[in-house]
This record gives sequence, C-alpha cells and structure tokens, in this order.
Amino acid sequence: MTSKTETSEGTVAEYVTAVIGGQLFGLPISRVQDVFMPERLTRVPLSSSEIAGVLNLRGRIVTVVNMRARLGLPKNDDGKAPMAVGVDLRGESYGLLIDQIGEVLKLPDEGREENPVNLDPRMAKLAGGVHRLDGQLMVVLDVDRVLEISSDMLAA
Repeated sequence: MTSKTETSEGTVAEYVTAVIGGQLFGLPISRVQDVFMPERLTRVPLSSSEIAGVLNLRGRIVTVVNMRARLGLPKNDDGKAPMAVGVDLRGESYGLLIDQIGEVLKLPDEGREENPVNLDPRMAKLAGGVHRLDGQLMVVLDVDRVLEISSDMLAA
C-alpha cells in the first residue's frame, strides 16, 4: 500500500491499467469482468472499423471494440498480440482491445481531476477524468462513453 492511500481520509478507487498507443488508461475495477487474449475473432459484415469483431468467450458472444480505432490511433504493428479487457453494459458483454494490460492501482478519489483542457479531444470524449502519477498521466476511461459507439454505428 502506498503512503498516499494510508494517509488519505477519503475513499479509494481501484483501476485496472491498460496501455493503448503508449498512453496509460485506467478502467474502474468494478466495471472489469475479465482480461483475456482474443482468439478466433469473427469480423462483422458492414460494421464500423471500431468493431474488431465478435468471439465466443466461455459460451458468451462478446463484441470486441478496437480501442486504437476508437481513439483514432493508427494500427499497432509491433507484432505483439493484443489483449482484451472484458466489460459489461446492460447485460451485453464487450471486449476492449488494448495493447497491453498493466497492474491494479488504488488511487484516492480526491486525486482525480477533471479532464485537462489540453487533453487530446479523442481521449477527452471517452475520459471521466485523469490521475497524475509519477511523470505520467493516467486517463480514466468512462466505459459507458466508450461503448456509446454501438448506437452510433447502428444509426450510420
């Protein structure tokens, strides 16, 4: 436990960290169902480029969202296999395709700040605030905003 957590009197939030395009992101641990390696991804005809496809994960059909495309980043060509973070929204299962998974961080709620004005607008529309860590900015992903694409894409 860090001394910051021990001395804080407020509540502490836990985040599963993920790296996408070199940027550190945090997902509220309460929203994360599991972490997995996406295998046998089936492309969905006529779907947006933000939908990587669907897969069967332990008997559940999971829609996989390409977070690089969602953030307007170029495809990853480092040769490493992507990871996926399983989340749930209104009973539907989704997998967020990320570059790599990090650790679980416990951070005090009062350390969370509003999105800075100079935060990339592509990140800002999906972010629910930021935490300033040692020499790094962790963008807190708002899972509901990230998954709003499904309704956008159906209308497109």
